[in-house]
Amino acid sequence: MEDKKDIRALTKDQLRDFFVAQGDQAFRGNQVYEWLWTKGAHKFEDMTNVSKATRTLLETHFVINHIQVDQMQRSADGTVKNAVRLHDGLVVESVLIPTATRITACVSSQVGCSLDCNFCATARLKRMRNLQPDEIYDQVVAIDRESRLYYNHPLSNIVFMGMGEPLMNYPNVMKAIEKITSDEGLGMSPKRITVSTSGIPKMIKKMADDGVKFKLAVSLHSAIEGTRNKIMPFTTNFPLTDLRESLEYWYQKTKSKVTYEYVVWRGINDNREAVDALVKFCKYVPCKVNLIEYNPIDDGEFQQASEEAIQAYIDALERHDIVVKVRRSRGKDIDAACGQLANKS
Repeated sequence: MEDKKDIRALTKDQLRDFFVAQGDQAFRGNQVYEWLWTKGAHKFEDMTNVSKATRTLLETHFVINHIQVDQMQRSADGTVKNAVRLHDGLVVESVLIPTATRITACVSSQVGCSLDCNFCATARLKRMRNLQPDEIYDQVVAIDRESRLYYNHPLSNIVFMGMGEPLMNYPNVMKAIEKITSDEGLGMSPKRITVSTSGIPKMIKKMADDGVKFKLAVSLHSAIEGTRNKIMPFTTNFPLTDLRESLEYWYQKTKSKVTYEYVVWRGINDNREAVDALVKFCKYVPCKVNLIEYNPIDDGEFQQASEEAIQAYIDALERHDIVVKVRRSRGKDIDAACGQLANKS
């Protein structure tokens, strides 16, 4: 017997057409669509204002491949990590990060990762598959529910900094964001969403051409070509000159500042040459810099730099009127630092 199709792969119009083809009325598709997206139904039997006959019809033709939060861990600092099991048994992770002013969902876009960043636990898993739009959406819904449960406040921000390279799953990420920002979905403002990329120039330009309204972050980590290639070997195919050109294009088209995510490691990029190179790179387009505290994945080469090295970056950037913030690692006791997520299943 042929596998049933996931009903959430259908558009509202396709759902309406399905019911018409079954001799029902088109508005039934609107009802079901609302249950799937606005109300987040996990099962057809949850659709209480739909007749039993209609629910049986849906069961016959479709499935809802909803995610399951397999394991949830809460950190002493309030961070919540979800191990999310997908319909095929694979696991990704998402994280709720609370602060005094916002509650952020850090979500995954791939099972594993397409890239080979040497400092990242996810890169060691390799990419097994892209997440579907509904699987990305479900992570956000789950974290929003946890936010309301534990903090009595809806989710305020979303960052694509979990497992995977979002721009390597571009169509599905865009569809997920469209649903998240839709009034028929979660109705969140795109300005509260940040897509973080390791730097794929062609795709950064495509985002600009597509007129996206969300924010862009780039995991830079070094503005010296050789050092960057050592940290992230795949960047040999995407040199800094190409990245710079794509970011200039992005700003020209969107007028949206770029955020550089930047980890300082001991003995790798904690020297004056690295600091000066970053300052120079920051002058190409309006930007801000997040210096991120590193959460080591082992006792190897990549270790957090000294506070003196971090301060040297802060002093140099501020001297050149570049906005800089230090992002401390959250959820250390549950190993939940966004962008360094490891599959613990």
